[in-house]
Amino acid sequence: MSGDLVPAPATAVAERPTPEGERALRDALGYIARADAAETRRAYAGDWRHFCGWCRQTGLAPLPATPATIAAYLAAHAGLHALATLRRRLAAIARAHREARHTFDSRDPAIRNALRGIAREHARPARQAAALTTAEIRSLVRTCGPDLAGLRDRALLLLGYAGALRRGELVGVDVEHLRFHTGALEVLLPRSKADQEGEGQRISIGRGKARETCPVRAIEDWLRAAGIRYGPVFRGVTRHGTVEPGRLSTEAVRLILKRRAALAGIQGTVLEPVTPHGLRAGFVTQSYLAGARDEEIVEHTRHRHLGTMRRYVRRAKLGKGEATARLDL
Repeated sequence: MSGDLVPAPATAVAERPTPEGERALRDALGYIARADAAETRRAYAGDWRHFCGWCRQTGLAPLPATPATIAAYLAAHAGLHALATLRRRLAAIARAHREARHTFDSRDPAIRNALRGIAREHARPARQAAALTTAEIRSLVRTCGPDLAGLRDRALLLLGYAGALRRGELVGVDVEHLRFHTGALEVLLPRSKADQEGEGQRISIGRGKARETCPVRAIEDWLRAAGIRYGPVFRGVTRHGTVEPGRLSTEAVRLILKRRAALAGIQGTVLEPVTPHGLRAGFVTQSYLAGARDEEIVEHTRHRHLGTMRRYVRRAKLGKGEATARLDL
């Protein structure tokens, strides 16, 4: 990905920038490079390297690439990768062409029909995170002991579930983002997938009925035991029981859930694995089953599109058999 600025018109007079101008240009390039989330940049960069490597092997030009080249690339990897992966790689290729000022039409018949043919021939059910239920959350929490790692994991799981938080949102929470009220915890999310401009979103986490599963009390217990007064809420804990200063990584969240799920005997399937996204999916599922309205759920989960949230609702309905309830079987 080049990330270059738009070149000056050919008729413009070449100028020697002042030191201030050079700094401004460097700053602009830095902001352009950070226009997308770090995970998105890494994924697109990897996809672009993969495409360029394939083009080197086949003797085809990666930039600009013809629609026939793109169709051939997609065909070469049909069945080897999920359709969603191929579509993301197509988006990365399109991004690289736009940044290099080359025209690129992903709707070209050769590209569009190649994808349709691949979907018809190789389509398979997409993997979706298993929606964790409240009963499963209780089982996960029971594996968390009174040691620092246990207190942290308990707070992490309960806040992720009650707040319907994504991994990046969880690890991005600082003590300064928390406001404890009598009946609830107010959490400021400085940045999220639906808020890339960083305007900030606030959610309210109510205190739970049971001490062992109250997300607010879990946060209070963890912060008190770890002696954390400012900075990242969730941090690493060494094997010697000391708290590290740095922020927990999103990969660490996945590993923590994986370990706790194994201890609790919670297993996913190939198509519905146990992942951190299951905390968020579980919130939607349980809220729907408890009778919450769509508007209430979306306000808390901060989905940009109602249809996205309703996918979880449709999955929850499958467990109720509503369509066949009137058959009196």
